[in-house]
Amino acid sequence: MVFTIAMSDYLRQMFRETRILPVVTIENATDAPHLVQALAAGGIHNIEITMRTDTSLEAMKAIISTHADMIVGAGTVFTPEQASAAVKAGARYIVSPGYSEKVHEACNDMSVAYLPGAVTAHEIQQAQESGLSVLKFFPAEASGGVAMLKALAPVFSDIIFCATGGVSLQNASTYLALPNIAAVGMSSITPAEALAAKDWDKITALARQAAALWQ
Repeated sequence: MVFTIAMSDYLRQMFRETRILPVVTIENATDAPHLVQALAAGGIHNIEITMRTDTSLEAMKAIISTHADMIVGAGTVFTPEQASAAVKAGARYIVSPGYSEKVHEACNDMSVAYLPGAVTAHEIQQAQESGLSVLKFFPAEASGGVAMLKALAPVFSDIIFCATGGVSLQNASTYLALPNIAAVGMSSITPAEALAAKDWDKITALARQAAALWQ
């Protein structure tokens, strides 16, 4: 099945504006507005909320109601039902660990961008044949990292990636220097211990360091 390319166009534009994507699992929805305020203070206006907790949808709603300018995506989405619930909660794009035609169809029906994970030539070609040109390279470090991305570049010259998984402040600049990298996703900007302690100043400082890698 062939899908519209508009969703990839949206992602390309989004990553031109911000090349750092914090990937966050939120345990307490009331922390979400404080978290995005801390990220914004550090120069980051995009966030992926993973759907690994029962509070993820409430967290998205809380962010949208208090910080409408923050771009919110839903991560770890496996089913069309999850995608639909996330969009209703305010998510502007959907992220999944691997490619799912059912989730892709749901996103297409809702006119919402879809960012699936792909690391092998087979996975990338499958997503490409479905009309996608922006993919998540996940798990990045465990799948060969920069060396693998360099090998894939001449074969899939029209595909760009958001590298996620093992990407940190220490190695992000190496990824961002690659021509087929649009952005990097990082959980290290929002460490679990800082979230638990509600240390928003620390998160702002980390966000500022991350934003400086591409600004």
